[in-house]
Amino acid sequence: MATRDDLERWLAGAALGDRAAFGQLYDATSGKLFGLSLRVLGNRAEAEDALQDIYVKIWRNADRYRVNGLSPITWMATVARNHCIDRLRKRRAEAGRREMPADDLLRDIAPGPEANAVARGEARAIVDCLAELEDQKSEAVRRAYLEGETYADLAARFDIPLNTMRTWLRRSLIALRECLSR
Repeated sequence: MATRDDLERWLAGAALGDRAAFGQLYDATSGKLFGLSLRVLGNRAEAEDALQDIYVKIWRNADRYRVNGLSPITWMATVARNHCIDRLRKRRAEAGRREMPADDLLRDIAPGPEANAVARGEARAIVDCLAELEDQKSEAVRRAYLEGETYADLAARFDIPLNTMRTWLRRSLIALRECLSR
């Protein structure tokens, strides 16, 4: 398993155009980012396509990652999550303009063995940590980061100001990070 220092070194290499470093970064992180993409998108083929796009973004933006106390996998997961949410929004917008084709209705949403292994390894700890949050905050985190709801949608759902929702989510993520590091 790659260490944080390894990931930071490989990201720095990728920022300088080092393909070997980028290959090592991909090998070490693709399983986790694929699992995240599959969870958000719910479609294996789309998650595979998204993963390719995600790594193109990471390659092009590796110089934007700075060693600032945040882990490199957190930065990469944010890139992946944002990309997948953008895909979901695009899919929903297109579905609103036309009826869904039969292929989308019959798609195979079952995760593969790689995604199952990633999910089993982390699911229990995440569920336990989410249970430590207040009920509303736990629901807000689930809706934002697993279902792709926007901050504005969540603020309206919980009938609170937008900035309050941002604070809820930021503090909840900090609490989750602390819980997961125990």
